[in-house]
Amino acid sequence: MLAVKRDAATLTSADVETARDAIAAAGHEPGPVHWLARDEAASFEIEGGMQPAAARDAVREALSTRPIDVVARPRLTGSVGLFISDMDSTIVGCECIDEIADFCGRGDEVAEITAAAMRGEIDFAESLRRRVAMLEGLEADMLRQVYDERVRLNPGARELLATLGAQHTCTILVSGGFTYFAERIARKAGFEGFHANELEIRNGRLTGRLVGEILDATGKFRVLLRAAAALKLDLERCIALGDGANDLPMMQAAGISIGYRAKPKLAEIASGNLTHAGLDAVLFALGIPRSRFRGVRNGG
Repeated sequence: MLAVKRDAATLTSADVETARDAIAAAGHEPGPVHWLARDEAASFEIEGGMQPAAARDAVREALSTRPIDVVARPRLTGSVGLFISDMDSTIVGCECIDEIADFCGRGDEVAEITAAAMRGEIDFAESLRRRVAMLEGLEADMLRQVYDERVRLNPGARELLATLGAQHTCTILVSGGFTYFAERIARKAGFEGFHANELEIRNGRLTGRLVGEILDATGKFRVLLRAAAALKLDLERCIALGDGANDLPMMQAAGISIGYRAKPKLAEIASGNLTHAGLDAVLFALGIPRSRFRGVRNGG
C-alpha cells in the first residue's frame, strides 16, 4: 500500500510505477494496481514470495524523495478481527504524563525521561515510577483540565475506529499511560475497551504512586494474546498500532503492525510507518477503499 496525506502531496501513477519497478528490480512480479483513493492511496500484490520487510524497504528507497508512506504486509487469510493500539502520541497527539507535569512546573524533566523510555533507552516501568513520583501532591482536578485543554485525537482516528467497528473488528486501546485519560479517549475515538495504569489519588491529590501492577510492554503484549484467544483469532488476523519501544512486543506478535510517526526501533520492525498520512490510512493498509470509510476525519 502507498499513501500520502490527503491535504498535501498527490500520489501519482508515476509514483506507483516507480514502486512496481523497484519490486521488479528485486526479482519479483508486481500485480495489477488497485486505487483505494484516487490521488491518495493505491495497492498491489507481489508474486514470488518476497518478504514484506524487503518489499517495504525497496519501495521506500525508490520513493525516498517523495512524501509517501509505504506499508507491506502478508496476504490475509481472513478479515482482521482485532485492532489494538497505543494511546499517547498515537491515537492522541501528546504524551499525557508530559502535559500533567507541565502543569506542575516539571514538564522538561518528565518529558526527557518519557522520550528516553520511548526510544527504549531506559526501562519503561522504572521510568514511569520516576515520572509519577514527580507528580506527588498535584490536585486530581488538574487531570480534567489537562484532558479538556491539551488532549486531542490525531487526524483520522474517528474514521478509523468507526470503519473498523462497522466491520465488526474488536478494537482495544492499550496504554502505558493512565486510566483517567484512556477511558475518555477510548469513548471519544470509539474503542470497545481499554487497558492502562491507574494513578493513586488520596484526599483529592496524586500520591506520586500507581495502583496495582504496571502495564508496560509485556503487559500490552499479554492484552493482545488474551484478546486474540478470547476471540479465537490467529495472531495473523490481528493488527497493532504504536509509536515507541513500549509497543515493540505486541507489534512483533501481530500479523500486521503499523507505526504512527514511530521511533526508529519500531519503524524498523513495523509493516509500515505512517509518517505523512493520518490514522485513517491504516484502513488502506487493510485494502479498504475510501468509499467504504465511515465517520468523520478530524482530530479533537
